Amino acid sequence: METGEAHATDAEMEADEQGGSGELATGRYIVVKALEDGVTIMGLTRGRDTRSHHSERLDAGEVMVAQFTQLTAAIKIRGKAPTSAGSTRSNG
Repeated sequence: METGEAHATDAEMEADEQGGSGELATGRYIVVKALEDGVTIMGLTRGRDTRSHHSERLDAGEVMVAQFTQLTAAIKIRGKAPTSAGSTRSNG
């Protein structure tokens, strides 16, 4: 690289890829693999009122990489789907 050459920061590239929305990724993510059809993954917002802002439905064998951002504080998973963060089982 030559001196004086301009380089975008990771945050600037991320904002540009998201259409300038300002929703910057934190670098934390999980990988989710559906073990059955109909697994639902929901991105939940941070702030005073937690809301679902995005959802995806996966079929058995499908894998999704979900990333935490300034908007996404939590990810809710409904169905049989272990994650890279570990597995747990609910009674509901």
